[in-house]
Amino acid sequence: MSSQDQTHPSGLSAYWMPFTANRNFKAAPRMLVSAEGMHYRDDAGNSILDGTAGLWCVPLGHAHPKIVSAVQKSVATLDYAPSFQLGHPSAFELAERLKAYTGNRFANVFYTGSGSEAVDTALKIALAYHRAKGNATRTRLIGRERGYHGVGFGGMSVGGIGGNRKTFSTALLPGVDHLPHTHNLEKNAFTKGEPEYGAHLADELERLVTLHDASNIAAVIVEPVAGSTGVLIPPKGYLKRLREICTKHGILLIFDEVITGFGRLGTPFASDYFDVEPDIFTTAKGLTNGVVPMGAVFVKKEIHDAFMNGPDGIELFHGYTYSGHPLACAAGLASLEVFQTEGVLENAQAVSDYFQEAAHALRGLPHVIDVRTIGLIAGIELSSIPGRVGARAYDAFVRAFNDGILIRVTGDIIALSPPLIINKQQIDELFGKLAAILKTLA
Repeated sequence: MSSQDQTHPSGLSAYWMPFTANRNFKAAPRMLVSAEGMHYRDDAGNSILDGTAGLWCVPLGHAHPKIVSAVQKSVATLDYAPSFQLGHPSAFELAERLKAYTGNRFANVFYTGSGSEAVDTALKIALAYHRAKGNATRTRLIGRERGYHGVGFGGMSVGGIGGNRKTFSTALLPGVDHLPHTHNLEKNAFTKGEPEYGAHLADELERLVTLHDASNIAAVIVEPVAGSTGVLIPPKGYLKRLREICTKHGILLIFDEVITGFGRLGTPFASDYFDVEPDIFTTAKGLTNGVVPMGAVFVKKEIHDAFMNGPDGIELFHGYTYSGHPLACAAGLASLEVFQTEGVLENAQAVSDYFQEAAHALRGLPHVIDVRTIGLIAGIELSSIPGRVGARAYDAFVRAFNDGILIRVTGDIIALSPPLIINKQQIDELFGKLAAILKTLA
């Protein structure tokens, strides 16, 4: 196939695109054909500054040579190996390296193929753990309004985004409650870091414990920072309070770190940033720098021990064809090496204040009603056009792409989460172009 054929596909109709208005896209497609470092290149040869790390999943920048080389070597040596009753060395090596990356605070890692699979795996582990401990009545799960935990039925059940749930409402899990979200535009607008107001909302968990009794509740799952719903940052003390209540009542606390894991806040994981330790946490995205799909669930030793101390045989009837895929493990090992040897987190920490100040400089521009930032994440909320929620931000998205920057929008919220290797000049370009676009929006 020629490069021209690769750049210009023969037809667009066969591909049913995810989370996309397919008819709109295919009427005016935006094609990415290559990527390197901080940039994509489109089919017209234009350079696009990546302000979103793909879909939050390329923290180390595109086409990192160490990761490319590792995957190339793996596919030539061991292209696939089943993980049911068989193993391969890199799966075990990566698990040990990941364990060490948590400071050995988490003992075991279960591989999945995505963040959605990681969430469903974490929920199943939580339910099976309580059964293994003789607490089979602990079956209720608690999520949060506006939470996003992937598109599996478990993740949608504990998730709190109406648009993701409404079509499938009759198929969602029973026995699921939702805590209120913490976003309060009136009290916390234009906050840098953790908002001051809202920690008391964690006490809603006590209300659910009173309603159902702790003996019936298995786990609470939250995103430390909610990304897909528009960058919702936890109020000061909120996560610590959730931890206290869960510990008090024997409820497992699960952090969904698919977005925050691997450096997004300038620390290995959000649990490090907030100094709050869950019992289980999920990762994906940055685990392999987005090169090969992979997710991983981290569990505490006591959770793993509950399974290993049971009857002989298969301890957990769960897994995937692609659990611990050799190519994914190769990408994961190479990504960890880059994180640990190339000063990636140090750069993220060094530029985060500059990035956040640049975001907050958008305050006062037309339609901007809030800016919220933490680490290398920014959410810029725009006022909605009456009767056309999301139209204004989508217009900004299209204009941004045409002007050479990639942003992400959800509703009328612009979310920015660039690769952690971004420099100040690129931050200036990203926000300078975005500011110019905001000034022209209807």
